[in-house]
Amino acid sequence: MAQRGEAADYYNGGQQQNNYYQMQEPAGYPQQPPQYDTNAKYGPPSGPPPPNGQQWGGEKPTFDQAFKVEKPKYNDMWAGLLLIAVFLGYTAVSGIVVHGYSETIDFNGGIYGSRNTFGLDSNTIILFAFVLVMASILSYGYMWCARAFTKQFIWITGILNIVFGFVTAIYMLSRRYWSGGIVFLLFSVFYVFCFISWIPRIPFSVLMLKTTIDVSKKFGHVYIVSLIGGILAAAFAAWYSVTLTAVYVKYEPGRNPACNMGAGGCSSAKVIGLLVFVTFAMYWISEWLKNTIHVTISGVYGSWYFNKNNFPKGATRGALKRSLTYSFGSISLGSLIVAIIQTLRQLCSAAQRSASQDGNIVGTIIFCCLQCLIGLLDWAVQFLNRYAFSYIALYGKSYVAAAKDTWKMIKDRGIDALVNECLIGPVLSMGAFFVAYACALLAYLYLLFTSPAYNSTGTYTPVVVAFAFVIGLQMCQIFTTPLSSGLDTIFVAMAWDPEVLMRDHPDLYHQMIAVYPHVQQAIHA
Repeated sequence: MAQRGEAADYYNGGQQQNNYYQMQEPAGYPQQPPQYDTNAKYGPPSGPPPPNGQQWGGEKPTFDQAFKVEKPKYNDMWAGLLLIAVFLGYTAVSGIVVHGYSETIDFNGGIYGSRNTFGLDSNTIILFAFVLVMASILSYGYMWCARAFTKQFIWITGILNIVFGFVTAIYMLSRRYWSGGIVFLLFSVFYVFCFISWIPRIPFSVLMLKTTIDVSKKFGHVYIVSLIGGILAAAFAAWYSVTLTAVYVKYEPGRNPACNMGAGGCSSAKVIGLLVFVTFAMYWISEWLKNTIHVTISGVYGSWYFNKNNFPKGATRGALKRSLTYSFGSISLGSLIVAIIQTLRQLCSAAQRSASQDGNIVGTIIFCCLQCLIGLLDWAVQFLNRYAFSYIALYGKSYVAAAKDTWKMIKDRGIDALVNECLIGPVLSMGAFFVAYACALLAYLYLLFTSPAYNSTGTYTPVVVAFAFVIGLQMCQIFTTPLSSGLDTIFVAMAWDPEVLMRDHPDLYHQMIAVYPHVQQAIHA
């Protein structure tokens, strides 16, 4: 780490002395500097933006002028068209099942009074409405904490996440809900070990978070984009919640009056097939929404990095336009890969719960291992997507080309060392899990105190709690996308052209050296 006192002084808000910023390695830094191929030459993409906008006669350039897109401008459009087709299919399924639900709404009651004993009913829709409200409030509050308590934000997130996880686990275990309690307990213990190992890296992470938030306050319309994205996420989550419940109401076999109405009869196979489709569509559409916000915000931060002294006019609007036109197919393709992985993970989770309820220990262990493997794959793909989409935001490449070029550039420049040193990504994930924990606990308590007829034996408790968890997780991730997007774009921009960091952002560069001295080797300065 840096010389004693430098990182601590920064973290405590102290002023740094000029001699701290000398470009030399302080003594006593415990880690070995990362080793990279210093002969690797990997410059920025063709046509990097001029640093001071001199090509436009001193006037502010537009976003399209600052970041020109080479032909072909439209990439991966097949994925975009497929997304539109899936959305239309989702809309058709939703219309059919919601119509069936509306025809039997008296039979399904409200919070109380339902005669439905075979599947989800209006009680569940009201629960999901409460979950949406809680997820929206907590996600907005979490973003507010990041702005108001930047330096304490990482500590607040870690402590709250750990405490809430243990409280939820202990309560579920006390109610003899063993599967949920054990899962929450294991996650909480894991987070304790993670957070302890992260403490030495907090000063560097605080610096990068503070930089990200400072830029968001001064440039573009970052929080307006976040607010609109959050509203759209909440609306879509509400739509999905109603559709999910209506599938059960319409097609769950049993003493179901809806079986004799509308399209088709009832069967468990039809319920399972439709649940898989609507859940896959939910993952893909919500991932596309999150990544569209990410690409838009990346355009703002890229404009700040490369054109700080002549910030492009209409940068937010220009980046949004590009994400919805030229890059629509590429965003759809990257989101599709994640959606497939997350759907498989959800299926493994459902299979594990079923095996656990049947007392099949071997099956439970197998599906648990599969979940872990799929979870690692999900993390790897999302990690690459974050930086590839930042590349796409500025230069409009196809998804595969952007992923290859970005990964090679990050490794050649050594930015992977900075990424590993920074905790903002894991911290935001912990915050999203905190919101998801809260939503899952709310769902569990709601089912416990309302005792709906369809859940008299507790069969649907894992299903409802799991979907509440997913809704809270997805919504918080969308709300916090601007923070993670800004940080990812700064790292990728540093890989493209580190000289811009030293020339146009010297204060940031010197502060980075103070809290993480090997940044000079990491970016091959």
